[in-house]
Amino acid sequence: MTINGAFKELNDFIQKHQTEYCELAQRIWAKPELAFQEKFACAEQIKILKDYGFEVTSPYAGVDTAYVATYGSGKPTFCFVAEYDALPELGHACGHNLICTAAIAAGCAVKEIMDKHKIAGQIIVMGTPAEESGGGKVLMLKENCLSGVDAVMMVHPSWRSTPDSGSTAIRRFNVEFIGKSAHAAASPELGLNALDASILLFNGINAWRQQLPESARIHGIIKDGGVMPNIIPDYSLSRFYLRSTSDETLDSMEKRFKDMVKGAALMTGTRYEIKAHSVPYRSRQPNQELNKLYMKYAEEEGLNPVIPSRGARGSSDFGDFSQQAPGIHPYFGISPCEIAGHSKEFAEASNSEYGIAQMIKAAKVMARIGLTFMVDEKFREKVTTSTIS
Repeated sequence: MTINGAFKELNDFIQKHQTEYCELAQRIWAKPELAFQEKFACAEQIKILKDYGFEVTSPYAGVDTAYVATYGSGKPTFCFVAEYDALPELGHACGHNLICTAAIAAGCAVKEIMDKHKIAGQIIVMGTPAEESGGGKVLMLKENCLSGVDAVMMVHPSWRSTPDSGSTAIRRFNVEFIGKSAHAAASPELGLNALDASILLFNGINAWRQQLPESARIHGIIKDGGVMPNIIPDYSLSRFYLRSTSDETLDSMEKRFKDMVKGAALMTGTRYEIKAHSVPYRSRQPNQELNKLYMKYAEEEGLNPVIPSRGARGSSDFGDFSQQAPGIHPYFGISPCEIAGHSKEFAEASNSEYGIAQMIKAAKVMARIGLTFMVDEKFREKVTTSTIS
């Protein structure tokens, strides 16, 4: 078996079955499911993986809508990661229907070549729910879901194709202010305005932003700010996301943020509570060697990858995976022009003819990387000894 011959076999296999993969992506897109509710998407993927000869376990790692599909045994072990949760109201505006389908197409193709050419090792497709704020991978890691995995990867849709440029760690907080209600016109002096406390906090954060490093972000919303204009709000609830590529910076940000909450409460005479929301994500640490190979194969497959001018500023629970095992989370373009993630336009692109065709190319690239890792001992050594990007 030559590697170029095997690559052709991979491409031919994915091309032969592309209608099945395209229809899977479309079915999942048409029935978006929120974090930890992805029963339909999970079942659809499991059916295909079983049909292709994988041994599937679900629920997995303590999560009902997670799964692991394995073929082979021993070393090396390479894992393709699937995501499939959707966003509230916007559906698949992050393109997770394409992520899981690409992982399955790549896994099935590599499994076919391993079987045909008697290649040693194990290939895994792992279904990870609730990336959108639920932290499915973080929860699964607590059950050692990556135990024995030598390298891990996924691909994510974007408006352009790029290598993995990292991500920010994220911590999320709910902030409650508790005041005292009163008639806003007749007896305002008897009230303590919880909404004022939230507004003061937002104003303080807005002033703070100009001193934050470029790699840091903070943003929030007011979820509850009162009932009627003529009633001084005795309760307000806000939610904030704090992000940074540096754990040290994020520690400092969290301390200052909590001091600002306390200050807003002192200025308004209200009480406050700060509660962690969801689970924190660690920053993503791309593997240099896997990134280089993604760029090479993506160029050969016509994805026209570019190197971004700076690191990514979003957050993903794949960050926790990347700090557990060598891994990458690169991007493939699903739009001929720039569009924003988490938008209606992105949701439409995730079900477009162009976007799905790009997904097929990305699956071929994933399959090539996975097979290279399985058969090329020197490359495996580079990956496992490489420093992070």
